[in-house]
Amino acid sequence: MSASLRDELQQYLQELGVQPVCVEHPEVFTVEEMMPHVQHLKGAHSKNLFLKDKKKKGLWLVTVLHDRQVNLNDLAKKLNVGSGNLRFADEASMVEKLKVGQGCATPLALFCDDKGDVKFVLDSKFLEEGHERVYFHPMTNSATMGLTPDEFVTFLKKTGHDPIIVNFDD
Repeated sequence: MSASLRDELQQYLQELGVQPVCVEHPEVFTVEEMMPHVQHLKGAHSKNLFLKDKKKKGLWLVTVLHDRQVNLNDLAKKLNVGSGNLRFADEASMVEKLKVGQGCATPLALFCDDKGDVKFVLDSKFLEEGHERVYFHPMTNSATMGLTPDEFVTFLKKTGHDPIIVNFDD
């Protein structure tokens, strides 16, 4: 499944004029497993959380710097969904909406969410720190793809997912 989706992603990026860099590595399921393979790449590396709003049944993809700790109650308050209302969504929802499974959550999968069912939350540090590139899985957890921050924003806007920018340091 992921190989053809990765090809579709690369074609989509090419049509947008995006020239990503891509590094192959063994399959990884955590940021800790990934970092030894990509730490030589200059830029911002991501940790991605696929969440659901318990009350409204909304879906959220949250992308933060790889070493950031996220308190779901604090995040829920920042997003005005109410403390205690954000939970991890099940894998079936992620596969349905983003076409990726556990360990593969990535904002690059937002090109699969053509109905706009997933709200995208981005750590402000990805855009504020002057990073050369920002890095994500390209529909598979056996590779890491880097885009410039401008290319990434272009990608998000073209998919209809203007990011909700959150400063997690506040």
